[in-house]
Amino acid sequence: MLRLGPIAAAARRLPAGPRPGPLCLAGSRGSFARSWPPAGDRGPLFRQVRAAAAGGERVRVLKTPKGTRDHPPAQTALRDRLLSAVVSCFKRHGAAAIDTPVLELRVPFARYLAMNKVTNMKRYHVAKVYRRDNPATTRGRYREFYQCDFDIAGQFDPMIPDAECLKIVHEILSDLQLGDFIIKVNDRRILNGVFAVCGVPESKFIPACSTVDKLDKVPWEEVRSEMVGEKGLSPEAADRIGEYVQLHGGLDLIERLLQDPKLSQNKLAKEGLGDMKLLFEYLTLFGITEKISFDLSLARGLDYYTGVIFEAVLLHQENEHVEEAVSVGSVAGGGRYDGLVGMFDPKGRKVPCVGVSIGIERIFSILEQRLEASGEKLRTTETQVLVATPQKHLLPARLKLISELWDAGIKAEMLYKKDPKLLKQLQYCEDTGIPLAAIVGEQELADGVVKLRDVATREQVDIPREKLIDEIRRRLEP
Repeated sequence: MLRLGPIAAAARRLPAGPRPGPLCLAGSRGSFARSWPPAGDRGPLFRQVRAAAAGGERVRVLKTPKGTRDHPPAQTALRDRLLSAVVSCFKRHGAAAIDTPVLELRVPFARYLAMNKVTNMKRYHVAKVYRRDNPATTRGRYREFYQCDFDIAGQFDPMIPDAECLKIVHEILSDLQLGDFIIKVNDRRILNGVFAVCGVPESKFIPACSTVDKLDKVPWEEVRSEMVGEKGLSPEAADRIGEYVQLHGGLDLIERLLQDPKLSQNKLAKEGLGDMKLLFEYLTLFGITEKISFDLSLARGLDYYTGVIFEAVLLHQENEHVEEAVSVGSVAGGGRYDGLVGMFDPKGRKVPCVGVSIGIERIFSILEQRLEASGEKLRTTETQVLVATPQKHLLPARLKLISELWDAGIKAEMLYKKDPKLLKQLQYCEDTGIPLAAIVGEQELADGVVKLRDVATREQVDIPREKLIDEIRRRLEP
């Protein structure tokens, strides 16, 4: 909760009626004491608050709510680039955007499909969402965060949509150049089949699954101990599970498990292994199997998954500027959930779905630390031209020229002073990364030209006023 100190505390004791908003308390448009209340309403409590503010009384440092943070311009620009790269990939694969209420606590896409009787859809959704659990900000886990989802809903031939979801994860992580990564895949049917052949009662499949899911964080001995000591599995069953869930590989492992005397007799496991083999065949055609690992320890705790599940993990950081690897956990995950929509539909009609969620906040933490370590300066605006004047009394000329540029769709700025010095204007271009300066002085006005300056090379040339916009566009072409 935002802590505002004694001033805010006094404000909370104000009588009912119009009150200052949080921006007024924070002083963004003048101080609280100056702006509220109107002159006629000023009484003892107002004078007390004003005295506290003016008398130097110590005020606590303002803080954002736990698990949240502000994003200054540089961070916002970096996040926008990241989101743009992800959304471009979603669009490249033909997804349409939807938006659902931010206050919805259920599974919004499944509800949306059921409520609107949609049976076929490829969509993406990028929005801020919120979690209840304790945040871990050092690992990029915040209470308020962006979620980027891609889902394919509909009845299709096996594993074709699932393969595309994995291809999307591969494209995004490759495009962002985050370092080496691996995409782990498994199937809940295979995992449930393993539990069944190892003698685990069906009532304990989900508890056993949540324990297996810890194998990427703790050694098998600890997982086995939890299975026996807390989940109530027999030591023999736990040992048999251990023989399977520590396996990982590719098509060769799938083929071997299809010949396994126990698993091959289990209907669920056999179906899952058959689909996993088909999935790897499609991923081979996509050319991405070198980044895919069939990992029987992957469980993903959500119990609504019904088939293929997957999770992308960064292996290490390939960055000379970062001394230590950034530990941020998985950066993408998803799977198939064929029964979820039916839970919302009044008639229980099922719509098979498969989807992936990109861990934007964790990826952002990596990029943010990498940018900070490199010392690289990131542009926070997209301004293309600064309109400048070299002499005094030329504000009307600047206003007229910048209006022409704006009307032509060119991103332009000027300094908010009547008579700024030319050196200060050019320095502003260099500090903010503006590539061009359009300089209009007394001589340029007399000659009907504008001096167009390349800020990087400092070369400048006179351009006829009527040709200026075309010349700017030509120079800005990629």
